[in-house]
Amino acid sequence: MSHWTAQDIPDQTGRTIVVTGANSGIGLSAARELAGKGARVILAVRNTQKGEEAARQISGTTEVRELDLADLSSVRAFAEGVTEDVDVLINNAGVMNIPQAQTKDGFEMQFGTNHLGHFALTNLLLPHLTDRVVVLASTAHRYGRIQLDNLNAERGYRRHRVYGQAKLANLLFMSELQRKLEAAGSAVKAVGAHPGWAATNLQSRSGNVVEHTLMSIGNRLLAQSADMGALPTLYAATEDIPGDTYIGPGGLGEMRGYPTIANRTDYAKDADMAAKLWVESERLTGTHFSLDQSALTH
Repeated sequence: MSHWTAQDIPDQTGRTIVVTGANSGIGLSAARELAGKGARVILAVRNTQKGEEAARQISGTTEVRELDLADLSSVRAFAEGVTEDVDVLINNAGVMNIPQAQTKDGFEMQFGTNHLGHFALTNLLLPHLTDRVVVLASTAHRYGRIQLDNLNAERGYRRHRVYGQAKLANLLFMSELQRKLEAAGSAVKAVGAHPGWAATNLQSRSGNVVEHTLMSIGNRLLAQSADMGALPTLYAATEDIPGDTYIGPGGLGEMRGYPTIANRTDYAKDADMAAKLWVESERLTGTHFSLDQSALTH
């Protein structure tokens, strides 16, 4: 794995890969590299005009489809439009440290988009998946805690803590999904990745001028490029690794560097909490683990 780069991606000819949030940043970099290796890449984006602009930057076979993870009706519509086999689903899109807001369905925006939207999408697409689901998490999961009775931050909104909760939920989802896939005898696997500190527009939505200025300086001086930040995602999406493997940059603090096995907190390994979060996520989204077409009717 030492100094693994995009040049090491195996041939992806004949494979179909869905990348959420593929119009910029890590998602665009991953989509570009995968298409360059022969994959047919579906750019699942909220703004299809920006998606088309992104697709024009990619050499290879691409398709742009609308997907708003903050709207479960959009998630269902996207899933209903997927009639072909999908080899890899990369749950990349997300929002970070934003001012308090709600999704169309009334969920806290960071938890609703980063976790619940992707939870629903994965369950609805599961009958079509043939290889793996890649879940994008973050080192921010380290300060996350799951409060099952306060998932929508009704008892006070601290945006960094709420973001950490959402990223912790991503890792718990990955692990519980892998357990369910194994129990069902499925060959599909769930893996995860995080980009470290990559210079993307994800950090520019805080609504705080001071924080935005500091992040801009950090992006220039400390962060790695989006292309480097995409390497853990690309490794997780294409290499032969076991389910429930978590990949991140190998440098100091996992902030930058080439892909390697990443660390996660004990909270992210809590199987009991993962199971409870799954049940609550099913209730909130109305979607359920299924390996047949019935998942599309919930």
